[in-house]
Amino acid sequence: LMNAAVAQDVEPARIAQHCDSVSLCFSKGLGAPAGAVLAGRREFVAEAWRVRKLLGGGMRQAGVLAAAARVGLEQAAETLRRDHDNARRFAEGIRELDSPVCSVDLAAVETNIVMVSIKGGWLSPTELCEQLQAVSEEELAKTGQAVSVLLFPWSANTVRAVWHRDVSAHDTELAKSKLEFVARKCQE
Repeated sequence: LMNAAVAQDVEPARIAQHCDSVSLCFSKGLGAPAGAVLAGRREFVAEAWRVRKLLGGGMRQAGVLAAAARVGLEQAAETLRRDHDNARRFAEGIRELDSPVCSVDLAAVETNIVMVSIKGGWLSPTELCEQLQAVSEEELAKTGQAVSVLLFPWSANTVRAVWHRDVSAHDTELAKSKLEFVARKCQE
């Protein structure tokens, strides 16, 4: 919800007005260690509250988490815009690479998620993810740095990359360099 609101430059309520219920997670993109909020009709929230208690949910020192969630919400626009910009830079780097190994549809990069298409049968998505995560002596010798990039094999031809507040612009540049190194190595 927050990523969509920032990407569209609208208040989250404008998107949520079309929903019967909304759940918002405060971790990852918003940076809180844990926590979520659920909103909806009074009966729905009351039933969710009952089921949460039934399943053992509850926390005594919730105020500490609430404070982190509040900071995350207050900084959401700035933080999420930075995530979107980093994702965009990564996608643009793939486009500039112009590799037969992978490509990206820049028009589809609207938030902090980049779907990378795997082309040409060089590697499967799983193999690409494994090579991006692994650090080799050859990489260290050729690039002067050891970088491990975690992406997710999404489908038979796609890898998913997601940015969050703990991934900096510098990390994004390192990820672009690592992808370029792996793509070039595949072509050798």
